[in-house]
Amino acid sequence: MAGLSAIGGVLAQRNARIYYSGSVVCWTGSWIQRIATDWLAWELTQSALWVSVIAFCNLAPSVVISPVAGAIADRVDRVRLTMASQFVSVSQAVILVVLVITGLIRIELMALLTFCNGTAETFAQPARQCLIPGLVPRSHLPGAVALNSLTYNAARFIGPAISGPMIALWGVVPSITVNAFAFAYASLTMVLLRLDPAIRHGTPTGASILRDATDGMRYVARHRGIGPAMLFAATVGVTLRSVPEMLPPYVADIFGRDARGLATLASTMGCAALIGGFLIAIRGRVNGLTRIAVGCGLVLAIATAGFVATSSFTVGVICIGAIGAATTIHGISCQTLLQNSASPGMIGRVLSTWGMITRAAPAMGALAYGMASEFLGLRIPVLVGATLCVGMFIWTWARLPSIAIALEGPVPIAAAIPSRRRRAAE
Repeated sequence: MAGLSAIGGVLAQRNARIYYSGSVVCWTGSWIQRIATDWLAWELTQSALWVSVIAFCNLAPSVVISPVAGAIADRVDRVRLTMASQFVSVSQAVILVVLVITGLIRIELMALLTFCNGTAETFAQPARQCLIPGLVPRSHLPGAVALNSLTYNAARFIGPAISGPMIALWGVVPSITVNAFAFAYASLTMVLLRLDPAIRHGTPTGASILRDATDGMRYVARHRGIGPAMLFAATVGVTLRSVPEMLPPYVADIFGRDARGLATLASTMGCAALIGGFLIAIRGRVNGLTRIAVGCGLVLAIATAGFVATSSFTVGVICIGAIGAATTIHGISCQTLLQNSASPGMIGRVLSTWGMITRAAPAMGALAYGMASEFLGLRIPVLVGATLCVGMFIWTWARLPSIAIALEGPVPIAAAIPSRRRRAAE
């Protein structure tokens, strides 16, 4: 990781300023719309199941598409791929606004548009992140990775803080409109980047995209550090990170609050996430990061159980703050470890797999909790999930030394060469 001085060094680079300004704008817009669409789904249906379906549609495309998106990002112009994907998000927001204004909006149409948006974001995520090494000198890469997550969590704080009052005063249309302009801005600023062609353009391997995607999944599964880290992150995503993805039912049924209560919880989570991001960013080293990443899983389990078990809004705010901070620290730690341990020829596919886990796992968990809530209520399914996550924490913690060696050490020279090229060289 890097200290605050290194983050300042990142922002001293022209490319980095352009990239991160676009990132914070589009992610803020995305969070503004996410809060608005969740609330709109709740208003249309009064069903926790439908809210979870909307969350699932936004995140689920990564289950199938992420490996392919990573393989494509490793072989095409990443700037153009990012721009095309983000303009799809613009179109989705515009169509949604028109449907709401004309009164033609239906929950099924919302689900379809959300699925399209999730698909676009699945392609944009690895393409954008593959550009990070080209923004700064190699010595500033840890700071760039940390700043990438910090901008996301700044947006997580700013977006809900803006969206909640907007929804309460003017409804959901202004929030969705802001998102359309935000993604348009982020897309247009991409053309200003001056990148090394080796960073901007992926390198075709000569194999099919499906073969490249399969090789990426196999690489992740066989890596002694990346595989277990991904498995633990997937468990956390399904059992714990799915709860913030469907906040409106908890806000209304457990705490008896309206859109302002939703904004309070979402903004608190984002603010705590921003603080947690700064704390991990100023830590200054990679050693010990695996222990922190795994430990955050236990904190998340305890905080999530506390959030659903209480009826006190004050306690809920404290718990959601702990969830936000632990989620960010876990995410920054894992992304830094992946950048540190993945071989250069596999980085796009590794990051796409990470994107699949961080998007698809919460979607599947949200859908499962939404279905279970129809029979068991909102509390019991989440408490069971938190217990399962504690079990996974115990299993991972027992294997921590070997996982840490694989993630925190240098990349072996042989691993830096993609498998087919290595075999050809031999």
